[in-house]
Amino acid sequence: MDKDIPAKEVLIVDDEPDTLELVKLVLENGGFKALLATSGTEALVMIEASKPDLVLLDIMMPDMDGWEIFRRIKDKYPDIPVAILTAKTQNIDKLLGLHVLKADDYITKPFGKNELIDRVRKLTGLTEFKTIENQNTN
Repeated sequence: MDKDIPAKEVLIVDDEPDTLELVKLVLENGGFKALLATSGTEALVMIEASKPDLVLLDIMMPDMDGWEIFRRIKDKYPDIPVAILTAKTQNIDKLLGLHVLKADDYITKPFGKNELIDRVRKLTGLTEFKTIENQNTN
């Protein structure tokens, strides 16, 4: 990633510490700045304070249902993309997330690190930079 372009901030919202650390490591290795929240309440406070470029949101959360967190984010910050990052792999869950509630993406666990980076790049608008860099090196 270009040193002159500030790192995009991605808020990861998950109640599983291992998942938080894994996603943080993958994103930081991909040139992103990772912010971590372990609850819906904490996530909403962090979004208010930092206005991240993207939110990766788990659905199965203890204090507040992930869909409720999603609705609150989109009601107040419709321009912040929210991707669902979940173990819920059934088609009905994907349809609900993508087509009914209009999540910006739906990523199922387990995921590959390259898949996650590619999707985060796309959601944060960095895909064009990658394309330009590739054209300049050919």
